Amino acid sequence: MAYETVVFDVGDDHVATITLDRPEVLNSFNQTMLDEFADIWRRCRTDDSIHAVVLRANGERAFSTGVDRKEGRDRHPNPWSEDDPGFFLGAKQNRVWKPLICALHGMVAGGAFYWVNEADVVICADDATFFDPHTSYGMTSALEPAGLLRRMPFGEVMRLALFGLDERISARRAYEIGLVSEVVPRAELRDRAHTLARRLAEKPPLAVQGTVKAVWDSFHMSAAGAREIPLHYPQLGNPPSKLDFDAGARPDYETR
Repeated sequence: MAYETVVFDVGDDHVATITLDRPEVLNSFNQTMLDEFADIWRRCRTDDSIHAVVLRANGERAFSTGVDRKEGRDRHPNPWSEDDPGFFLGAKQNRVWKPLICALHGMVAGGAFYWVNEADVVICADDATFFDPHTSYGMTSALEPAGLLRRMPFGEVMRLALFGLDERISARRAYEIGLVSEVVPRAELRDRAHTLARRLAEKPPLAVQGTVKAVWDSFHMSAAGAREIPLHYPQLGNPPSKLDFDAGARPDYETR
């Protein structure tokens, strides 16, 4: 199936690659992109030939600057019936437990954090900058910074959300505060993201997906629940009679 706003490909190595493809509008999302992502996440969730996912973007200037302010998106007239963009864009909100790697470059702004907040591994190019313009446009910033609290210290999240267009976080600073786990030269970004995804895709898929789900589920639990409930995952997924510790690959590792 061809899409209008993204390029979607599944390789023989079990890695699905999603490429945002609206560079003329800085890969901002409109309703078409929202609908296409809902379908893409359904495919990623149900197609067991997909073991890992890479999300990246075309164009030189931006990964994404959030919502398309000219086209907008469809909004229900009843505010209590309206769906947030995250219901379409978020991998975890669409129950995708296959690991998602985000490869960021250029401007990463506003609604782009819907994708970043629900990624499992986030890397960026050395030209990446991060900012949230909501308050500069007289808009409340809520869901994007709330999601960022899982990744960044409170003070950094508040500064990003409050200062709007007055400040940007550099790639170096994003690494220092834990927003990204790796910074690479721009020319190496795509290859590096695919290398990481391929490593994950080569592992037993149910073990990887169970790990992703256990960790994300723990965010919604009390401290006691996060100790007890995730214990069920290895009890169900790692029966001792089925484990073969000699069967796993022993790759040459790299030290970060």
